Amino acid sequence: MAPSNVAALLELGAHDHPALVIPDRVSLSYARLRELTDEAARSLASHGVGINDRVAIVYPNGPEAILLFLAASMVATACPLNPAYKEDEFRFYLEDVGARFLLVPPREAEAARRAIPAGAQVIEANIEVSGRLQMNGEGQGKGPISLDLSSAADVGLVLHTSGTTSRPKRVPLRNDNLAASVANIVATYELSPDDVSLCIMPLFHVHGLVASALATFASGGTVVAPEHFSPLGFWPLMQTYRPTWFTASPTPHQLVLARLRSDRPAGTERLRFVRSCSSALSPAQMTLMEQRFGVPVLEAYGMTEASHQMASNPLPPDARFAGSVGRGTGVDIAIFDEAGARLAVGAAGEVVIRGPNVMLGYENNPQANAGAFVDGWFRTGDLGTLDDAGYLRLIGRLKELINRGGEKIAPREIDEVLETHPAVKEAVAFGVPHATWGEEVAAAVVLTGPATEKELLAYCRDRLADFKVPRHLHIVESIPRTPTGKVQRRFVAEQLALT
Repeated sequence: MAPSNVAALLELGAHDHPALVIPDRVSLSYARLRELTDEAARSLASHGVGINDRVAIVYPNGPEAILLFLAASMVATACPLNPAYKEDEFRFYLEDVGARFLLVPPREAEAARRAIPAGAQVIEANIEVSGRLQMNGEGQGKGPISLDLSSAADVGLVLHTSGTTSRPKRVPLRNDNLAASVANIVATYELSPDDVSLCIMPLFHVHGLVASALATFASGGTVVAPEHFSPLGFWPLMQTYRPTWFTASPTPHQLVLARLRSDRPAGTERLRFVRSCSSALSPAQMTLMEQRFGVPVLEAYGMTEASHQMASNPLPPDARFAGSVGRGTGVDIAIFDEAGARLAVGAAGEVVIRGPNVMLGYENNPQANAGAFVDGWFRTGDLGTLDDAGYLRLIGRLKELINRGGEKIAPREIDEVLETHPAVKEAVAFGVPHATWGEEVAAAVVLTGPATEKELLAYCRDRLADFKVPRHLHIVESIPRTPTGKVQRRFVAEQLALT
């Protein structure tokens, strides 16, 4: 029977088995994590949080990021946000989700606090070294609280996905969407209570939250979640906790590999596999990773609208192929042409999906939904092919998102920031190849007044998270256009590369 809400996944873990380990800080058994989640949910309820309320969560990786997500999704709707956002970005996201509550660490997250919508309430929460939960805020009631728990059909999580010509879109994921995705991941990798997942991906993204954390909880295994990822600190963690698997985008994998000079180093003794997702893994990197780690490297395919995983290369003895993201994992995958007709095996077209993990539609965005679905299939915007064994190969992105190390960046968002500068007439952001990050952000601008590249980049840094700030800025007399007069980002990038 599927759990009614995400927090119910914790019920599958044995009482005294370690559930969550935060190195150098706290270790929680399943029994204690269940107690803390219930305590946090009751405390939220005492602050007036209820079903369908939007609870924004601004925390770096750590016990609070996981615990508060579980508690918020248990009694309301959790909305994790990137702590690196600047005030204007927080203002957009908080207003867009309709946040009524903002969870922040004590004395931190000042930009988020300044951006909070009128009438919303700030709640400070943290877990002490002793494992005790502290939660403070205005409006906390007294006395016993009767919890109204969210159901399978309630929205447990809201995240944003980026669009190429518009602001980020809201993705409402119901509890049953999340439960279906988690079950698919557990089945794909045969996860069990013996497994230990090393979580090095951000917990405000669906990759780290669903694959690293929730799927491990659903298997009764142990999540080891360092508060900070650094390539230098990776191997000491491996040696101390000896995980059985970990997942990341290709960029962290590449940074870890760069510090390896031998095969099967200390810390890999219990590894069963390594997973890669969120952007394309090169065949050369996959080969080197398998040599160094001595285990299968399984590339997967995920996106926010599908509660993360859609396809994956399988564990041995089934075949895995470099350059393929594998077969559908509890998800139907097909290739459609522009008219919405299904294409034959081997033909290239748009990748479409359907399954219980897929969202029902973007929130309050009928225009986006009209273009996102065809006959019950969700259009991913990716170009790919399926072979006769059901293995999917991705050729490129129909959408023009910039994929920087797994971070999906909406170029239009950068355009809009640049175009608010008084000296900028027009701006077009786009991705350029980068050896480590896969893609880097670049932009072309047309000026109406004096401004230097240094000044414009500083302007961006004040208004955008660091990973969105252009690394290359071209000051041009006009924006390159196609012969039909259209501005297409890839065309702009190609034309500027020629000059």
